[in-house]
Formats: sequence, structure tokens, C-alpha cells
Amino acid sequence: MKNMRTESNRSLQEINPGILLDRIRAESPLIHHLTNWVTIYDCAQAVKAIGASPVMAHAMEEVCDMAAISSSLVLNIGTLTIDFVEAMKRAATAANKKKIPVILDVCGAGSTSLRDQKCKELLIETKIDIIKGNYSEIARVCGENVKTKGVDSSSIAMNIKRLASGLAFAKKCVVVVTGQEDIVTSGKTAYFISNGDKLMASLVGTGCMAASVIGAFAAVEKDLVKAAVSGLVCFEVAGELAAKKSNGPGGFKVHLFDSLYNLKRVTVSRMQRIKC
Repeated sequence: MKNMRTESNRSLQEINPGILLDRIRAESPLIHHLTNWVTIYDCAQAVKAIGASPVMAHAMEEVCDMAAISSSLVLNIGTLTIDFVEAMKRAATAANKKKIPVILDVCGAGSTSLRDQKCKELLIETKIDIIKGNYSEIARVCGENVKTKGVDSSSIAMNIKRLASGLAFAKKCVVVVTGQEDIVTSGKTAYFISNGDKLMASLVGTGCMAASVIGAFAAVEKDLVKAAVSGLVCFEVAGELAAKKSNGPGGFKVHLFDSLYNLKRVTVSRMQRIKC
């Protein structure tokens, strides 16, 4: 038990979101998106504010070329169509060939059979490096008989850590589960993040933005567990800072972008709440 605790502590000490934040700002990596039309601007702005460079390129005819010059690829099925998912597959295949990380936000999985089927196809036909979703979305991707309320999480009475770890192990990827307490797991190790503010749940698109920010961190860090933990921590610390200045979701959105832009390594180090 003592050895396990020591190993966990050592692993936790290796997570330093502030260092990766500085690296993003120094390198300004290009983050290719095929994402949710409802939140596309907000995802682009979040990535720009954190210090990376977003590009929102969906056309079947150019996704391979765009993936070839990008540092990571973010896919989000929030406003899926059959053609849109085919473009995602093409982009992901190009990204796989280039060996850049592919992040898939399984937005709304569990709400319709089409979403469930297209998630399954993306996970079978391409290599997804990070799967991100809320509790019910991840449970559904794991094959559980749960329903998602549109794109909002539904309550589930099951061990989400066990499910997420099993999915990560089976797919040889990192799984990110967002909720009151976030989980990031590789199937072998798991981290729990308790940053963020309740106002984040009142603003449409915070989940989509989180996936995009994770994409920026994955672009500069090969250890995708560290990248995912760091991206969530920085995004949610910015959310906490924004909430202190806000009275509702409208003002919160403005302050969130400003907080991402002004976020400092020392602030992240002071406020981050990670355990394993």
C-alpha cells in the first residue's frame, strides 16, 4: 500500500498544467476542428484565447490537406450529419497517418441511435486518441443501456471510473469524463479533477470548448493523459476566475475568454485540484 501511494504521488507530481500552458503560447499549434455548429465560434475563441491557433475546416475536399498541416484534430458530433461524419473519418485517417492526436467529443451519445452508430463507426474505422464525454455519454459508448438528455448528462447508477478505464484499456486511448468531478484515465492510471464552477453548466458549449482546449494541450504534449488533465485544469480554473466576476451565463462567457487569455502558470499551480 505504501509503495502504491508513493507511486501515485510521484505520478501526480509529473502533472504540471502551467508548463504546458506556456508551451502552447510559445508554439501556437494549429488545431484542426470538425465540430459542433452551435458552438463552433466559442471553440475557436477558446483555443485562440489559450494561445493556440484554431482552424474550422469541414469540407470533404480539404480535410486531409488541413490535417496534414495541423498539430491535433478535434472531432465533435454535436450537430452530426452522415456527410459530416464521413468527412470526420477522412480527416481522422489523415491525422492517423501523420501521427497527430485525434480527440473525439461524443456529444449527445445515448440520445439517438444515429449518434450511437456514428460514434461506433468512428471508433472502429479510425484511431481515436482521446474520447471525451459526460457521464451518460461515456457510459453509452461503453455499451450501457443509458439515455442522454439531448446533449446534457443524465444521472447514472454505475461505476463510471470502472467503465471509463475499461474503455480506455480496450481502445488503447485516453478517456475523459466530465462532470461534478472529472476523470481522466488511460486504463492503467486515473486522475480526478475538481476544478470548475456551477456557472459552466449554465453556458451552452463549455463541454465543446473543453474538448478543443484539450486538443491544444495534446498538440504540445505526447503524454496524452498529462495533456488531457492539464487542458481540463486550465479551462476549469479559468472558469472559476470568470465566475467570480459574473452574475449569469452572458457575462460569464465574456469573462471566460478573458480569463483563458490572461491565465498564468502561477495561478494554475495555486488553484489546481487534482488527485489520483
